[in-house]
Amino acid sequence: MGKIIAIANQKGGVGKTTTSVNLSACMAAQGQRVLVVDSDPQGNASSGLGVRVKADTRTVYEVLAGACTAGEALTDTRVKRLSLLPADIRLAGAELELTGAEQREYALREALASIRDRFDYVFIDCPPSLGLITVNALCAADSVLVPIQCEYYALEGVTSLMGTVSRVQKTLNRGLEIEGVVLTMLDARTNLGLQVVSQVKKHFKGKVFSAVIPRNVRLGEAPSHGLPIHLYDPRSSGAEAYTDLAVELVQRNKGAKR
Repeated sequence: MGKIIAIANQKGGVGKTTTSVNLSACMAAQGQRVLVVDSDPQGNASSGLGVRVKADTRTVYEVLAGACTAGEALTDTRVKRLSLLPADIRLAGAELELTGAEQREYALREALASIRDRFDYVFIDCPPSLGLITVNALCAADSVLVPIQCEYYALEGVTSLMGTVSRVQKTLNRGLEIEGVVLTMLDARTNLGLQVVSQVKKHFKGKVFSAVIPRNVRLGEAPSHGLPIHLYDPRSSGAEAYTDLAVELVQRNKGAKR
């Protein structure tokens, strides 16, 4: 059964979608069968993987609305062994529509139940908020991966996320775990960046991944070409860092996958 990992942080601009796209692609490049679920109405994970969502494209919205199954909405990407459940602005309406639904927090979990066995890993790219869509992702997930930018106020907002995770653990998804913390956008030339690394490691102790994602121009360019970094510029520091992160994640889960 594939492991479902929600990539979440309600603070914007921390590298959440960048991590969803590039970590999943690097995992697939290592032979893992991977699915990315784009649960952000901005649809950046979809465009970052080169998928153009059109009016007739079946998306996560149609899946949550019951108009199609998750299997019917699966889309191939340019990366072998990497599939996508795409999203666009239509998903913004799902939150309102789900509000009055019975078992509304479990809509995404039920939708993914029929396809998770096809994959080794399923990554859910969460929106930058703690609304119903993010709660759905946390209820569907086995664990949460938290990207944190190496900048001043790095931990700002993470307390709110951890509070939400704790509430979900107690009331909606008792099996939910913290997969780990990924440090992103590190400028190793500055004392501030190194101080943040130390601060986050102290706060989360053994949950911080060794692989740290650097601030890298090529990582910023890749989405405009619809390519993950390992295809856009495999020799870049960003590609090397996400490859290291993928290797580390697989190693952590060896023998422990569901």
